[in-house]
Amino acid sequence: MAEQKHDNPAESNSAKSKPAQNSPVRSEPAQNRPGEYVTVEIYDQLYHLSGQDPEHIRELAAVVDAKMRAVAAHGRTADSLRVAVLAALNLADEVSQATSADLQLGHARANSLRMLLDEVLEKE
Repeated sequence: MAEQKHDNPAESNSAKSKPAQNSPVRSEPAQNRPGEYVTVEIYDQLYHLSGQDPEHIRELAAVVDAKMRAVAAHGRTADSLRVAVLAALNLADEVSQATSADLQLGHARANSLRMLLDEVLEKE
C-alpha cells in the first residue's frame, strides 16, 4: 500500500485537534487495478492510498480510525500525533497477543498430534 498525499486543505488546525465524534471513515471507490488510488479518511484526515485490494484498504482505515477515536475518547490529549502513537501501540499489542495465542495454539496442536502419533506407533 502506497500513500500519495495526506492533507485536507479544508480543515483548520483546530479541526485537526478536535475530531468529530462518530465520524464515519469516508472513501471514494476505486477499481481493483494496480496503480488506482482509494481515498480514505482517518481521524479527519484524507489519505490517498494505492494497493491491490481497495476494499481491504478501506477496512484497515476503518480499524485505524476507530482505534484512534477510542484512544482520544479515553485520553487527555488532543494532539493527533500522540493519539496516533497510542493507537499504534494498542494495535501492536493486539497483534502481539494474537500472535502469541496462535503460537500457543500451534504448540498445543503439535503436542496433541505428537501424542496421537506415538499412540499409533506403539500399537504397531
